Amino acid sequence: MLYLIGLGLSHETDITVRGLETIKKCSRVYLEAYTSILMTASKEDLEKFYGKEVILADREMVESKSDEILHNGQTEDIAFLVVGDVFGATTHTDLVIRARELGIKVESIHNASVMNAVGACGLQLYNFGQAVSIVFFTENWRPDSFYAKIEENRKIGLHTLLLLDIKVKEPNFKEMMRGRIVYEPPRYMSVSTCCEQLLEVEEKRGEKAYTPNTPCVAVSRLGSPSQSFKAATLKELAEYDAGEPLHSVVMLGRQVHDLELEYLLEFADDKEAFKKAVRADQEYFKPPPPPPVEEEEFSD
Repeated sequence: MLYLIGLGLSHETDITVRGLETIKKCSRVYLEAYTSILMTASKEDLEKFYGKEVILADREMVESKSDEILHNGQTEDIAFLVVGDVFGATTHTDLVIRARELGIKVESIHNASVMNAVGACGLQLYNFGQAVSIVFFTENWRPDSFYAKIEENRKIGLHTLLLLDIKVKEPNFKEMMRGRIVYEPPRYMSVSTCCEQLLEVEEKRGEKAYTPNTPCVAVSRLGSPSQSFKAATLKELAEYDAGEPLHSVVMLGRQVHDLELEYLLEFADDKEAFKKAVRADQEYFKPPPPPPVEEEEFSD
C-alpha cells in the first residue's frame, strides 16, 4: 500500500493522528522535498517525532525514479509525505497513476494546505478563482502565462491566490557543462519579488488585467506561529519586506464583500487609503453604461 500523507504547514505535530499512526506502521517513509517546506520542522525533527527514518525525495527521485519509491509496494506499506495536502502538486497525481499501473493500492490522508488556510486573511474561500504560480524570472526567461488567468478571475470578481516559486536542490548549469553536479543554495520567492514581476508583466502586456493600485494581500509564513498578513496595493507590496519565507500573495477580485473588507482593514497600515483602493478597483472592469436610446418619432 502507498500512503500519501499530508503534513500541514508548519510543525511536525501538524500531522493528523491517522497520518502519524500510518507512518509508524510503514517500512519506508519518504518526504517530498521540493514543492514546499515545513517552516518550523527539520528532517531530524520529523524523525524524532515519528520514531522512523525519513528519506528525502527530491524532484529527480519523484519524477524519474518513482520505481525506487514504489518498490515492493504490493506487499509493503510505504509512506510518501507531502507538506500541506497530498494533492498540492501534479507530481503527486502522477505518482498515484504509476502506483496503480503497478497494481499498488493507494490511500490518501489529507491535511491543511495553503489552498484552504489562506482563508485566515479574511477573504472567503468560495470567492477565489483559479490559483496561479509565479516563477522566478531569469535573464532569458520571463513567462507571463499566469496573466490571462488573473484577468479571467478579476473580470468575474474572484480573488487570485498567487503561489510563489521555491528553488530547492537546483543544479548549477554552468557546472553541469563542466561535468560537475553542483546545487544552488535554496531560494524562496518573496512578496516583493513577486509584485515586481507582476508590475513588469503588466507594463509589457498593457492589457490592464490589474494596475499598480490593485489591492492585494501579502501572506507570510501561513500556518506558523509568526504568520502575518499585509493589505496594500500591488506597488506598495513591491517594496514590502515580508520577512522569512514562505510567502504567498492574494490579488483581490473586483467584487469584495463588506465583511471581507472589514476583516482586511486590520492588516492595512492606512485603512482609509486601502478602503479607497478597493472601492476604486471595484469600478475597474465595469462596462460603460449603454448609450441612451433615442425615442422614435411617429407621425399621425
